Amino acid sequence: MTKKVNITTGADALAVNEAISARIKLYRSQKKLSLDELSRRAGVSKGMLVEIEACKANPSIALLCRLAAAMGVSVADIVDVASHPAVHIIQPAEMPVLWQGEYGGSARLLAGTSGPNMVELWHWQLFPGETFSSPGHPRETTELLHVTAGTLLFKINDDLFSLDAGCSMVAATDAPHSYACAGDTPLAFTMTVHEKAH
Repeated sequence: MTKKVNITTGADALAVNEAISARIKLYRSQKKLSLDELSRRAGVSKGMLVEIEACKANPSIALLCRLAAAMGVSVADIVDVASHPAVHIIQPAEMPVLWQGEYGGSARLLAGTSGPNMVELWHWQLFPGETFSSPGHPRETTELLHVTAGTLLFKINDDLFSLDAGCSMVAATDAPHSYACAGDTPLAFTMTVHEKAH
């Protein structure tokens, strides 16, 4: 796992990092978790937690998933796009980009429910040559995705699957997996992640 990732730069990145910092501090306080205890539960170094809370690190999506699971919340809770009232409207400017690829691809968290039994809605775009890899989610995590443009090469463990525009997929993603743009045209897909509390 890398310490830092290339999420949106400039003011957008600062706003995302400030939201992440504030929410982690809030949930840690509410759940009476010390940095040491959260570090132990999430399998993340205390130094990394200090950097995240001080807005000095851009945590990866995988790291946010581990922290959320350790605190019994969702990633959507941490970046403040989780549903709280019966109807929660989220404006485009409030939907954070949590990953940015080398050639301009992105992963934007559109909406999500509060954890720990959470559902998240994502929009992904990858350009030719870009790949996103995940170390795997907690057991019984399921992803549903629909390819809207280009061709997705999905790898889980040693199995490869190719999905063209118009295809959908349901996958158990508790093992290492990756998404890559196959071919010469940009890839776009919408994904829902469902993670059960354990």
